[in-house]
Amino acid sequence: MLMRASITDGGAIDRVKRWAERKAGGPARLQVIILLAGVLGLDGADKATVSAVAASLKDVFGIGNTEIGVLIAVTSFVGAIFTLPIGVLVDRIERQKILVCAVALWTLAMVVSGFAGSFTFLLIARACLGAVTAAAAPTVASMTGDFFPPRARGDVYGMILAGELVGTGIGFFIGGELESLLNWRWSFFLIALPSVLLIWAIWRFLPEPARGGQSWIEVGQRDLTTEQGTAYARRRHGNSSSAIGRTQEAVQRAGVQPREDLILRGDPSRRSLWWALRYLIKIPTYVLLIIASALGYYFFAGIRAFAMVYLTQHYHVSASTVSALVIVVGLGAIMGVILGGRSSSWLLEKGVLDARIVVPGVALLIAVVLIAPAIWTRSAVIGTALLAFGAAALAAANAPIDAARLDIIHPRLWGRAEAGRMAIRAALQGGAPIVFGWVSGMLGGGDRGLEWTYLLMLIPVLAAASLAIPARHTYLRDVATAAASVKATSP
Repeated sequence: MLMRASITDGGAIDRVKRWAERKAGGPARLQVIILLAGVLGLDGADKATVSAVAASLKDVFGIGNTEIGVLIAVTSFVGAIFTLPIGVLVDRIERQKILVCAVALWTLAMVVSGFAGSFTFLLIARACLGAVTAAAAPTVASMTGDFFPPRARGDVYGMILAGELVGTGIGFFIGGELESLLNWRWSFFLIALPSVLLIWAIWRFLPEPARGGQSWIEVGQRDLTTEQGTAYARRRHGNSSSAIGRTQEAVQRAGVQPREDLILRGDPSRRSLWWALRYLIKIPTYVLLIIASALGYYFFAGIRAFAMVYLTQHYHVSASTVSALVIVVGLGAIMGVILGGRSSSWLLEKGVLDARIVVPGVALLIAVVLIAPAIWTRSAVIGTALLAFGAAALAAANAPIDAARLDIIHPRLWGRAEAGRMAIRAALQGGAPIVFGWVSGMLGGGDRGLEWTYLLMLIPVLAAASLAIPARHTYLRDVATAAASVKATSP
């Protein structure tokens, strides 16, 4: 019986593995996706853990909602400062080493957080976490562009961003459960453990890709390092002009003219950070996309910061029950982020060249329609269902937006472009818990104050959805400009 169960379990694992490889486009692609998703998952797990143990932190340190907001915000604020110089490093040195160092320091900072004896000590530890997590987004964006061709990036980004949501769910679950069984300190200790394995996996299984599309992973490719790996891809693609890809070629065939004043004539990798930022803000779609993305993350950060406090009071249930409800909502968000990438890629294949703009705009609008009644209702069942679908719609916007940004930027500027976006996103994310906490206090505090705060803060999400309208008019020209820049700077 034991042998039969083992064989059955092994067969099930093999089927899941083959299914995952098929969805990812082969073993080599799946390997990279899992590792990059794991990096983003750390940040989500950290912030969710603080939210999950917020009630205990209030009792132990004698603090309120505003201080909890500050604890979550300080990580993002420090990250906003450090992400810009890290973006320069991403465009110039080996990104694998950046990730290894960042994850190692993140692990240390999480352990130190668990030993905090005062609110001030914990605040300083979390400030150190911000400097570390600043490396994640620019590095992941740059490596995604160099591992995956443009047509695949919508799907791939959906799966990578799912890692952040999985990390958030794990943080809520572990934080809530360990707080009940032991105490809040063990939540930080246990969350730090998987990162040790991630450090080894990145060093062992995530090679540094060649820049500019020469290391794109073929569909069905099994290995990243042998004759079937990056060396094969480099021979096949031949030169950096391959970075243009089919999407950009389709835009050129459609007769879309680039912006002549923004075509780069020389390699931008050695230009200064300030030159890069001045150049990037001249790209209309880049500005619109980073604002839309930042507003969406702003709302998500505020919701996440007080989710445990709000849901326990609003639905009159225990923290353990809320942890289970959060898993349901998290699964909805994971499905949404994957479907958002898939749907934009499908529309792109059907000839809708601005699909990566249309899908986010529609998804954000649907999110507002679903989340508003979810916040209002007092029924845990109806509220959880609406929140799950609303989270799916909110998350569906992220993958197409992230893929679209790579489409409009020269590959040698990906690190700094993502750093610029993350600086704005981190500042808004950092401010969200503080603003949500302050506004909820002004509106009476408690459950009712948070309810009205959440409803009011849906207005920025509506604003983000509306930005898809002007972005549709600028996106194709910016794609054509990026393609022209790649050709002009190719050897």
